[in-house]
Amino acid sequence: MTVPEGRGIAGHEAGNTFRILHVSTGNVCRSPITERLTRHALSDRLGDPFGGGLIVESAGTWGHEGAPMEANAELVLADFGADHTGFVGRELLDEHVIRADLVLTATRDHRAQVISMGHSAGLRTFTLKEFTRLVRAIDPATLPDPRSEGTVERARALVRAAAALRGWLLAPSVDADEVNDPYGAPITFFRSIGDEINQALDPVVTALTGVSARR
Repeated sequence: MTVPEGRGIAGHEAGNTFRILHVSTGNVCRSPITERLTRHALSDRLGDPFGGGLIVESAGTWGHEGAPMEANAELVLADFGADHTGFVGRELLDEHVIRADLVLTATRDHRAQVISMGHSAGLRTFTLKEFTRLVRAIDPATLPDPRSEGTVERARALVRAAAALRGWLLAPSVDADEVNDPYGAPITFFRSIGDEINQALDPVVTALTGVSARR
């Protein structure tokens, strides 16, 4: 499987990869920030520029095809030492959902749109904050050891475990699983959204890799 230029992390055979797709509206603010922070965290945890077989991409339900990410989104990534270069916006297509092993959306509306596309996406599509909440409830000892079974097998098991918990562990409020859109907002709001996304990603990347963040 060929990764489109500028997207994902090449270097692994399709059967030995796990593809994460981040989805927002325009694919110029929230999902680019989440994509690049995820890649940065994986590289930091694993010391592997290929993310241990985890491929990270993004797209938008009303994606600005071919557009760069917002300048304020680039500044947010720079705050975290994450790379923004080479990013190109995409409109969400069926093929993106079909290839994804895990879809993480900014809001419940995005999640509903992804699921409505079909392709048996329901069991592998969550909002980012929903997935974080479910992951926190999963005992890491019940997941495959990435050192012996690999990061990809651990990631697949994590998604299955989260899907099984979804009907039992409900959100504390209507807005608890949402990441607000900073499009057009000042840099201070972008930075608050960046912090929110980074905090939500931390337990997710730890669960995926079995490696805690370096403090």
